[in-house]
Amino acid sequence: MSTMVLSQTEASMAAYQLVQNLQHHFANKLDAMSHELGNAVCTEALTWLRDGGRHGGGVRLEVRDDTLFNRGSVNISQVHYDDDPEKKLAAASAISTIIHPYNPHAPSVHMHISWTQMRDGYGYWRIMADLNPAIFNKVHQTRFTKMLQEVSGSMYAKASAQGDRYFYIPALKRHRGVSHFYLEQFNRGNPREDSVLAKQLGETVIDTYCTLLRESMTCQCSEKDMMTQQAYHTLYFFQVLTLDRGTTSGLLVHDQNDIGILASLPKYIDADLLLSWQAYVQKPQDILLKRLVECLGSGRVLVDAAIKRRLANVVRAHYKQYPEALHMQASGDRIAPTVQNHD
Repeated sequence: MSTMVLSQTEASMAAYQLVQNLQHHFANKLDAMSHELGNAVCTEALTWLRDGGRHGGGVRLEVRDDTLFNRGSVNISQVHYDDDPEKKLAAASAISTIIHPYNPHAPSVHMHISWTQMRDGYGYWRIMADLNPAIFNKVHQTRFTKMLQEVSGSMYAKASAQGDRYFYIPALKRHRGVSHFYLEQFNRGNPREDSVLAKQLGETVIDTYCTLLRESMTCQCSEKDMMTQQAYHTLYFFQVLTLDRGTTSGLLVHDQNDIGILASLPKYIDADLLLSWQAYVQKPQDILLKRLVECLGSGRVLVDAAIKRRLANVVRAHYKQYPEALHMQASGDRIAPTVQNHD
């Protein structure tokens, strides 16, 4: 059986340890919540390998307690090319997580923290966090935003502005989420301080979110609330598959982790609502949206593994046919070379 080989460079090993610690920290909190409030079903570890493990791979911890969670996973990965000096990318370690609770009054959260080491020696962090409620809660928004401000200090204004830009959906004239944080190519010239910020922000986002989650997990909800959640999940699906540059880049680079990359998708979406937005989408992304809906069918759709594979293939085929459409993807103030060039 093949196993995952990790890069042995000092920076890569340190970054992988950091994201691995964050993964365990988050999973332990989610498992504790399941034991206290749900069916005591722990997260399940699933592994994927890059080129049979030779160039790394990853482990995703999927939430399994469907009494508490609609869908969720806490993914870590390391991709490296220690054996291929021609690659511009030397190594990258990342944690990428999305949690969609079952209760519509409990917000979803997305977080991504990664370290990228280029072959020329330049390295940088990518740090993202955003709160995504189906039903708006001003108190949750305020507490999550205050947490981001306190942990990031002087970096908050820039990160908030970049996040607001990245998660804006032009076709619908609204944002995905209510509190955004995004630092791209983050390198202040002090590796230790930058690593500390990545660690502190990751831990604080996890702790704050789990507090909000615990407080709202048992709120009473109506059928109308559940329909509101499904509509929001449909919007989330729309943003991820037509605008999210990180998701698109991951699917274009390789096809060895399609299910993991699309683990952020909610369980159920409204395909008819999704199709109704086609008229507002610029060409050729309107074609992409139409083809995505064709993978789903109509009405309320369960987005299972088979559908995820079809969606991933549609995305790859679309950008092969319309490579210019990559410039229509979301971005902050800059685009990282690894995301821009898919190398």
